[in-house]
Amino acid sequence: MGKNDFLTPKAIANRIKAKGLQKLRWYCQMCQKQCRDENGFKCHCMSESHQRQMEVFGQNPNRIIDGYSEEFEQNFLELMKRSHRFSRVAATVVYNEFINDRHHVHMNSTQWATLTEFVKYLGRTGKCKVEETPKGWFITYIDRDSETLFKERQKNKRIKADLAEEEKQEREIRKQIERAEQLLPPEQNRESEVEDSAARELKLESGVKVGFALGNSAKLASKEKTEAAKLVFEEPESDRGMKRKADGGGSKSALEELMREEEKKKEKINRKDYWLCEGIVVKVMSKALAEKGYYKQKGVVRKVIEKYVGEIEMLDSKHVLRIDQQELETVIPQIGSLVRIVNGAYRGSNARLLAVDTDKFCAKVQIEKGVYDGRVLKAVEYEDICKIVQ
Repeated sequence: MGKNDFLTPKAIANRIKAKGLQKLRWYCQMCQKQCRDENGFKCHCMSESHQRQMEVFGQNPNRIIDGYSEEFEQNFLELMKRSHRFSRVAATVVYNEFINDRHHVHMNSTQWATLTEFVKYLGRTGKCKVEETPKGWFITYIDRDSETLFKERQKNKRIKADLAEEEKQEREIRKQIERAEQLLPPEQNRESEVEDSAARELKLESGVKVGFALGNSAKLASKEKTEAAKLVFEEPESDRGMKRKADGGGSKSALEELMREEEKKKEKINRKDYWLCEGIVVKVMSKALAEKGYYKQKGVVRKVIEKYVGEIEMLDSKHVLRIDQQELETVIPQIGSLVRIVNGAYRGSNARLLAVDTDKFCAKVQIEKGVYDGRVLKAVEYEDICKIVQ
C-alpha cells in the first residue's frame, strides 16, 4: 500500500479534519479555499492562483466587498425569515445555523468584522429588532414582504375610516348640545341675560349640568381661557357630592357613559407598539453609545424609517444617528410647554402641559386645536407624551 493511498491512516485523518468547519481567519473567500493551519494559509497566499485573484480584487475592492456583504446579509435574513420568522432568538444561534453550509459567504470577506457589528447594523436599518441582554444579543425578524405591507395598508385605511366616523359622532354630539341650549325655557333665558358674569347652565333629566359660555358677553370672553381646561361634560365637585348624598353613590350619567365608551374605542384603535414621529425631542438610552458620548443625550427626530427607527439629530453635537425606538425615551418639558401625544386615544394631537404627577409618573395636559380643542386629559403616562422642538 502506497504512502498516499486512499485508505492510509494519514489520508483518513486528512479527510476527518477537512470534514468540519475550520478557523475563519484561514479561509480565502476570493479563492473559496479553506486552509487548516497558518502554514497552509501562508503557502496558499504565495500561490500563483491566489495572486491572480488578488489582482482582480485590487482593481475594485469596494465593489467586491459590498457584493459579499450584500450576499451575506441577504442569506442571513432569508434564514431568519424561513426559520425564526416570528420568534426572538439569540444572534449566535442563527449564525451557527447559517455557517453550517460550508459554501456560505464568510464574514471575514464582508464589511463587518464581528457578529456584534452586523447585529447592530440590522437594528439601525430597521431590518430586525435588536436587544442586548446579559446572555448576549437577541434579534427578532421584522417582516417587510409585500403581503404584510399590503395588509398593513388595509389596516391603516380602516383606522382612518374609524377616526373619520368618530369625528362625525363628536360633531353630532356638539350639535345636540347646541340644540338643547336653544330649547331652554324663556324664564331661564331672562335670568341668564341679567347675570352677565355667569355661564349658562343646562340641566338634563339625568341630572348632569352642561356649561355654555355666552358669546356676546365681554366678561365671559376673558373666562374662556381659564375654563377651557375643563371638560365640557365634567361635573363640579360640589354637584358630585350632592348627587352622592342624594342617591347613595349615584348612577353614571348617559353622557359620561357615552364619553367613556368613546375614550375606550379611541384608545383601542390608536394604541400602537410604535410611537416615533418627526419633530419631537427624545433622549438616547443606549449604553452601547456611552463611549461616544451619546448616552442620556437629547436629540430631535428628523425622520422616521419604517415606524421603528428614527434619524436623530443630537442637540449638542448636531451629529445624525439612526437608533431604534427601543433605545430612546420620551422627554417631559417644563409646565406650560407644548407636547405631542405620541400614543393612546389622542395620538398625534398637540397639547399644553398643565401639571406633572411624579409619584404616579403621569401628567395633565390640555389639547390645543383640532376637533378636541380645549379637552383636558388628567392622567397621561410619561411614555405617551413627548416634548416638541420649538
